[in-house]
Amino acid sequence: MKITIEDENFAGRALQQILLEIEQDTCTLKELIEKRVEAEVEKFNELLPKYFTGLVQPNESEATLNGYLVGNRRKIDVEKQIFVALAAFNKNGYFVLVDNEQVTELDAIIELHSERKISFIKLTPLVGG
Repeated sequence: MKITIEDENFAGRALQQILLEIEQDTCTLKELIEKRVEAEVEKFNELLPKYFTGLVQPNESEATLNGYLVGNRRKIDVEKQIFVALAAFNKNGYFVLVDNEQVTELDAIIELHSERKISFIKLTPLVGG
């Protein structure tokens, strides 16, 4: 199943969309965050572009208007990114809406289908792996 995730600012303006392929029709919020971060890091590590536009800012990168500038176009550690993304969720660094309802627990079960609207609202700059 393919689902679309939107990053939005606090005013509700869409910043970017991420298409994820998930094999099951339900998952926990924790699993969804992990899959999102894994997909972002895998894409970055495969192409090694100048900017990373993921949920969590990698260590030793600079926040810019185009994303996070990663020096020397080095690969990003997916496990560090996941750890920081989950910790940031627990510290209210961002929140997640499913069909405009806030999900507050990492172990909450989310039913997945193509019409489901999943939004990540970033509240503060996040620094990670």
